[in-house]
Amino acid sequence: MGNWTVETRNKIAGLTFSRLPDNQMDLDSLSELAGLLEEIARRTDDISVVLLKSGIDGIFIKHADLEILRRAAAGTLSAEDGKAWPRALGLLESIPQPVIATIDGQAWGGGLETALASTLRIASARSHFSQPEIRFGIIPGGGGTQRLPRLIGKGPAADLILTGRVIGADEAHRLGIVNVVLPTEGFAQLAEDWATQLTRNPAPALFAAKRAVLDGLALPLDDGLALERDLFQQTVPTSVFAHL
Repeated sequence: MGNWTVETRNKIAGLTFSRLPDNQMDLDSLSELAGLLEEIARRTDDISVVLLKSGIDGIFIKHADLEILRRAAAGTLSAEDGKAWPRALGLLESIPQPVIATIDGQAWGGGLETALASTLRIASARSHFSQPEIRFGIIPGGGGTQRLPRLIGKGPAADLILTGRVIGADEAHRLGIVNVVLPTEGFAQLAEDWATQLTRNPAPALFAAKRAVLDGLALPLDDGLALERDLFQQTVPTSVFAHL
């Protein structure tokens, strides 16, 4: 039995992570997630949006499993195992469908890094966030030092990474880490309702818009604008304008 369950309805694939006791992300779970994302990437006809969810109350993903860190410190983490985290998080970014991390509780370390690799982030009012690695004599190793500054800017990101402090949902929203804060009561349904607004848009445009934003951000402006033009031309034949 794996630690991820999949439920698909109304063009939304919900991927729920449940690993007792506290949702630490281990290598097997990362590989399982990567396999699920690869399968979803092929289902563009019936899946428009992916929701990352937790099956454990009060925790999104606590952090990376401490065994990963122990093996890394001992030099016994194989090259293949070392690729598990970037592979899974890279797929969150590269699959056609927008991925929404629905965070209801703790998202620290690798949990926050998983959320940062998602396209959008929704938090409940009780959620809290941290890149605490500095307090243990290490730095984030799952993309935190790179994705967080790109999302909220160098200064705010440096503050969080260099202090390791914990912030609540409202500050995360003010900084731009999360897109919206929803009530804790009934959060799962509210998050799904929020995601539904994306599924109302034509899938080809949704996928192209994700690619334009994420891929374009990694390019010089002129190249990003060229990418946008190409993707715009690709969506026109499938748009409402094609039928006018």
